[in-house]
Amino acid sequence: MPTPDERFIPALGLGNPHLQTLWGPVWRKKTRLARERERLWLEDGDFLDLDWYGPHETDAPLVLVLHGLTGSSNSLYAVGLQRALAAQGWASVALNWRGCSGEPNLLPRSYHSGATEDLASVVAHVHAKRPLAPLYAVGYSLGGNVLLKYLGEEGNNCKLQGAVAVSVPFRLDQCADRIGQGFSKVYQAHFMREMLAYIRDKQRRFQHEGLSEGLAELSALGSLENMRTFWDFDGRVTAPLNGFVDAKDYYRRASSRYFLGDIRTPTLIIHAIDDPFVFPHSLPDPDELSSSTHFELQARGGHVGFVEGSLRKPGYYLERRIPQWLSTAHGVGSTAAD
Repeated sequence: MPTPDERFIPALGLGNPHLQTLWGPVWRKKTRLARERERLWLEDGDFLDLDWYGPHETDAPLVLVLHGLTGSSNSLYAVGLQRALAAQGWASVALNWRGCSGEPNLLPRSYHSGATEDLASVVAHVHAKRPLAPLYAVGYSLGGNVLLKYLGEEGNNCKLQGAVAVSVPFRLDQCADRIGQGFSKVYQAHFMREMLAYIRDKQRRFQHEGLSEGLAELSALGSLENMRTFWDFDGRVTAPLNGFVDAKDYYRRASSRYFLGDIRTPTLIIHAIDDPFVFPHSLPDPDELSSSTHFELQARGGHVGFVEGSLRKPGYYLERRIPQWLSTAHGVGSTAAD
């Protein structure tokens, strides 16, 4: 449990988990950063777009920022974190998963909650580009799941010196059930519209550019109509496009909960018990966590919410807590290396 200094206190009037969850995408004022975009070409011929911000010094600490489902580097929590990191002299690079940067990706395959091979490519690229920079990563929701899975897969070989994961869907199967209940159905409907639009945009690109093989693979998915749940979409789209047998196979192989015990990188997990996407019983037990992992379970905060302060002057706990923790982790690492 968080210490008194770490405890999140919601803004007066925003104690409800849905208000916490919706505040950022609905009511938060947009902020624009003058970032530098880089296109990273992958070995399979596809690409990822990276948005850099902060100091250019080659030895400045550097943080990878990983967005959630249907988000992008323009998601306000990602932009806010990049700004907060720059304020303490840290550089950052926000990753857009495949097809999330405003341009459909070139292959039928999509991004998904277990796409650690793409994260590994970005880590290798960034590490080679700035070999003197201490490297960290922060992932939100889907991005947090990918990050924790990656940390577990890499174990002692991980090039990251620290990591933070926020509002993670530790068990994808159970989260697919949870988001289909109660008011959370509103989020499910939103995600379904966005995910289906992602596939249709790609179909239009393939049609326009004459990419017949890719178009045939997407056409083989069949009709995109009558998909209402994550189980529908992941069974009929995510699984066949990304080499999984079905939704159950995808959920089992991609859920980060099964990889937590193998994490050796100093890691902070921030989660709210009232997260409307995640059942309390989906959270890992203490004995599932490695000794390098610190789990801060907050009483409130919703899903990637954590809005503090007041309605008139809202503050963003994650943009205060995450840089603080990273700075402390960096100090400990630097001291140990000296």
